[in-house]
Amino acid sequence: MKSVFSAIGWFFSKSWRVLDGTRRAVLNLIFLTVVVLVGVAIATRGPKPLADKTTLVLKLEGNLVEQFSGSARDQLMAQAQGRGTPKQTRLRDVLAALDQAARDDKISAVYLDVEGLQGAGMSSLHEVSAALQRFRKVSGKPVLAYADSYSQRGYFLAAQAGEVYVHPMGMVMLEGFGRWRTYYKDALDRLGVTAHVMKVGTYKSFAEPYIANGPSPASVEAETLVYGELWSGFTGTVEAARKLEAGSIARSIDEIPQRLAAVKGDAAQLALQLKWVDGLKTRDQMRELLIAKGAKDDESKSFRQVSLAQYLTRLKDATPPSKQQPGVGVVVAEGEIVDGDVGPGRIGGDSTARLIRKAREDDAIKAVVLRINSPGGSAFASEIIRRELELTRQAGKPVVVSMGDVAASGGYWISMSSDAVLADAGTITGSIGVFGILPTAEGLMDKLSLHTGGVTTTWLAGGYDPRRPLDPRFKAAVQAGVEHIYGQFTTLAAQARKTTPEKIDAVAQGRIWTGSQALARGLVDRLGSFEDAMQTAAQLAKLDAKPGERVRRVYVERDLSRSERLLASFADTVAPPLAQAVGQALGLDALPAPAVEELAALHALTRVAAQGRWDRAAAVHCLCGSP
Repeated sequence: MKSVFSAIGWFFSKSWRVLDGTRRAVLNLIFLTVVVLVGVAIATRGPKPLADKTTLVLKLEGNLVEQFSGSARDQLMAQAQGRGTPKQTRLRDVLAALDQAARDDKISAVYLDVEGLQGAGMSSLHEVSAALQRFRKVSGKPVLAYADSYSQRGYFLAAQAGEVYVHPMGMVMLEGFGRWRTYYKDALDRLGVTAHVMKVGTYKSFAEPYIANGPSPASVEAETLVYGELWSGFTGTVEAARKLEAGSIARSIDEIPQRLAAVKGDAAQLALQLKWVDGLKTRDQMRELLIAKGAKDDESKSFRQVSLAQYLTRLKDATPPSKQQPGVGVVVAEGEIVDGDVGPGRIGGDSTARLIRKAREDDAIKAVVLRINSPGGSAFASEIIRRELELTRQAGKPVVVSMGDVAASGGYWISMSSDAVLADAGTITGSIGVFGILPTAEGLMDKLSLHTGGVTTTWLAGGYDPRRPLDPRFKAAVQAGVEHIYGQFTTLAAQARKTTPEKIDAVAQGRIWTGSQALARGLVDRLGSFEDAMQTAAQLAKLDAKPGERVRRVYVERDLSRSERLLASFADTVAPPLAQAVGQALGLDALPAPAVEELAALHALTRVAAQGRWDRAAAVHCLCGSP
């Protein structure tokens, strides 16, 4: 019997060694392949000269963002692990490419591909839309759009093209604005969890999903007004671009069942009848059209083209202006506002303040533009950032705020130390309100037959313990702190807007507004694009640009280490196809959008509750986003 066990042990030992050796060999082979690919990519990264009649392929994929989220390492790991992380297209890259292409004699047309566009707010869509119109007007060159099917966001941009085509089996999906939230009160009650909410602001709706089973009348009122104006602006813009009768889109959506029945369910034919598209084309037919509009590339057997990434490389290789030339510094504040240091994609109180300080101490930077796309977050971190902007103004450097898709709650707080605030008509802003959430699970403890006990020297030591009922004195203290911060919020806003706290309170109370509505209520100075904000900053700093030239702009960002730059290069050139292949092999797909939204909402609750500190329990966060 002993010899049998020995034989079995020998077999498994040898098998494990073979398996381990095979694993090491495969990993070494993959590593060697990656090294070779990186070497080849670096060696051949120089762009080839563009030929005449080249079409710029503007392929917008994933989320349209102000800055790439996470460090190069974070993006690389997310791709390698097949997390299904949405791709990102940086807004400023799209705008720069279009403006350059308008002046580039080698570029004869733009082909707009919005098939993969997943996320973009109205402000970002307006920026790209304006750039497309600018390209057509300045250059006289055509813009053609094509998709198998158009999403609502994608079609908004496609409508700005001179020619819009869709696949014969495709469709144009226009469905309107709005959202359904999940409300957790009954579920939390069953679990024995209570979300204790302290807030100021009738319309402050962040905590409603955790304490109610449906939206409050105030929340419905505010969102109805905002979504109604945004949808009106959306349809009006599309109707103007497509030369449609005003109000025709809304009527067509109302009549969708009858109209679809009339064309026997052919959604593409319906889009053609409604003049939402100019024609139906298969992919090969579209390819032939692009060849006819430009030139044929014999090597690829397709139309002569350059991708957005390839074209951006050419822009980066252009001779940059002298670092000593006076210019405007741009600090991007995108994402949730949190305490401490964080990477791109979130706004750290300390890390963002450090960037502002870096811009202030740079003698070549004469003004600062803060580009905001944030629903808010930590009140403390928001104040750290606002104070740094205040010091920048005191140092004699003008500060201009450019609001992107969202600049609400804490996102509005950080705008309050500036010389001018510009918002897009479709920006979501306001939400001047404060709240705190302290969840307790004493009911869950009872269900699990768990108990707590101990000794403290004061009631405050155990005032908030999520395992025990919330001490009323602790709740009262946090409520007092929330009210104090709301008073501070409205006072600062009143000083910034040159009015009174009472008048700010009348349009505050946590209520959200569009950029246009905010302008009418005195919460912003004027409507304008990011480029308008840059021009305003240059004028305030008295920077004069030569005719046809832009004032130098410097994006103030954290300096990357050598290893981070290498990882960034790897992520851009090698990781995407490798990660896609691995993801497909393992069957790792992205979660459905509603699931991602629900996980984000629950995660937001844990982050807010995790503040837990006496001085950090209040949050200025808006459960809002641009549709």
